[in-house]
Amino acid sequence: MRITRKIAIDLGTTSTVMYVPKRGIVLNEPSVVAVSLKENAVLAIGNEAKEMIGRTPDSIVAHRPLRDGVIADYRVTEAMLRYLIQKTGASVRFFRPEVLVTVPAGITSTERRAVVDAAQSAGARTAYLIKEPIAAAIGAGLPIAESSGHMIVNMGGGTTEVAVVSLGGIVTAHSARVGGNRCDAAIIDHIRKRYSLVIGEQTAEYIKTSIGSAILDEEPQHLTIRGRDLASGLPKEIVITSTEVTEALKDPLSEMLQAIKYVLQETPPELAADIIDKGIVVSGGGALLRNIDQLISRAIAVPCYIADDPLMCVVKGAGAALENLDAYKRSILSTR
Repeated sequence: MRITRKIAIDLGTTSTVMYVPKRGIVLNEPSVVAVSLKENAVLAIGNEAKEMIGRTPDSIVAHRPLRDGVIADYRVTEAMLRYLIQKTGASVRFFRPEVLVTVPAGITSTERRAVVDAAQSAGARTAYLIKEPIAAAIGAGLPIAESSGHMIVNMGGGTTEVAVVSLGGIVTAHSARVGGNRCDAAIIDHIRKRYSLVIGEQTAEYIKTSIGSAILDEEPQHLTIRGRDLASGLPKEIVITSTEVTEALKDPLSEMLQAIKYVLQETPPELAADIIDKGIVVSGGGALLRNIDQLISRAIAVPCYIADDPLMCVVKGAGAALENLDAYKRSILSTR
């Protein structure tokens, strides 16, 4: 069996993706851990744990150890990382792998230290960090080493990272603590208020990916969903339209747009001119929301493009940086 010596990890609020040089993406699992409260022990991690969300007895809690792109529960994050690193084929006892982990651009030094400690405790020999916008730009194929400006918007589960990149570094950036999870919560809230119906996270995500749109559809789409009636407590079925979903998503999407406007206002004029020419590139799971590029183009008056394979841009970029550490050393944060 081939020993894994290097691993790039996109440690996301919603999912954790791992990339091994020469093998590509080897693992993509939800960042969910099921914990038994009685024994204080980890019961399930990843896909198995995600299936438990909203379906567990009181003695078991399925929760996400990362919040807004940073570690919220250190012990559980370490257990999750150890399990996932071993699942890639890395031997954490004999050949401890080098690990490169993606982190939000707005991460504090304390949060940075927590990520490094968690990775090393989980079995990494050395842990490097790379900011998500840089990794996303590399993964999207942007020539970040050039002296011209490129704007990347990475819409993740917990954060939306907006950055202008030039000469291999971030010129100006902003991390908005809004992402796919906030969009799901907005849909849950809307359906509870309008229909007195309670739905779970997975149903909300299904609605968003099935009929969600960033701008109003000319011909609204319909979807039948099931949940629990607030008044009677009994199961109930309703039909919702894409128009309602667009309305529900208005607030989180406007926060994302504010983050883009803020970064553009802070961008030096020469680089702003480059961005008008080249446009804005969108990556991350949020890029899969229908018409998100049109919404950004209309609001910012700058062309907007969806990156190829937007979901995997960050981990592919991190993988490329890990394979060429010397070439990208200016983009990679110190381990401290």
